[in-house]
Amino acid sequence: MPLKLGINGAAGRMGQRLIALASADPELSVVAAIEHASHSKLGTDAGTMAGVGPIGVPLSAGLPKDLDVVIDFSVPQATDSIVARCLEQKIPLVVATTGLEPEQQEKIRAAAGGIPILWAPSMSLAVNLAMQLSESAAKALKDHPGGADVEIIERHHRFKEDAPSGTALKFGEIIAGVMGQKDVVHGRSGRPGQRPHGEIGYHALRTGDNPGEHTIVFGLLGETLEITVKATNRDCYAHGALAAAKFLAGKPAGLYTMKDVLGN
Repeated sequence: MPLKLGINGAAGRMGQRLIALASADPELSVVAAIEHASHSKLGTDAGTMAGVGPIGVPLSAGLPKDLDVVIDFSVPQATDSIVARCLEQKIPLVVATTGLEPEQQEKIRAAAGGIPILWAPSMSLAVNLAMQLSESAAKALKDHPGGADVEIIERHHRFKEDAPSGTALKFGEIIAGVMGQKDVVHGRSGRPGQRPHGEIGYHALRTGDNPGEHTIVFGLLGETLEITVKATNRDCYAHGALAAAKFLAGKPAGLYTMKDVLGN
C-alpha cells in the first residue's frame, strides 16, 4: 500500500514540486494538500495546480486523521500550527521549513517526545553529504599548526526571506562543534582589523532564481580547501523530503535528521 502523504505549504514552489514528484511515485499517495484557511486557491485540485493534471485532492486547510506522514515545506508562521496538529493527531512529520526562530525550534524538539519528527535545514542528499565532508575536514584541521580560517558563502534566489540560510548556519554549527569557534560575523566592511581565528564568517548572496549553493572555505597559510555543493533545480530538495517521509513513516517518537535517512 502506498504511504498516505500530506503536504503543508502545498501551493508554494516546493509544495507543488512535492505534489508533482510524489504523484509519479508508486510508493506514495498524496491525500492532503494543505494551505492556510484564507488561501485564494482553496478547492483547486492539487495536481492541476502542480501541472501534472487532476489527482482528486483539493487544496484544503484541513488535516485528515489517517495520514501516514506529513511534509512541512511552508513558511515559519505555518510551522507552529502543523507541528501542534500533527502532535495532536499522532502523525509523523518532516519539517523542511527554514528560518525558524529559537522558540519554534524548541517546540519541534518538545513535540518529538510524542511523535517522530525529521527536521533538517536542507533536504538535499548532496548537501547532507557535504556536511559530513565538512565535519571530517574540521576534525583534520582542528589542530593545524597555522590555524584554519572558516568562511561560508551561500547563494539563493531573490525571493528567499532569511539570511544566512538555515543550511549555511548548520554547516557553521557542525564545524564550530569540532573546531570550537565561538564568534560569527555576517559580511565585513570598514576596517574590522585582522581576522581572528575564533570566528566563522557568513556571506549571503541573493541572485535571480538560484535554487541554492554553498561553499565552505577552510583557509590555511599557503593553501585552501573548499567544499562546494550546488543545486541546479529544486527537485533535489523535493526528492530528499520524499525520501525522508518514506524513512519516517512508522518510526517511534523521536527527533531524526537526514543523517538517519543516509544511514549514518
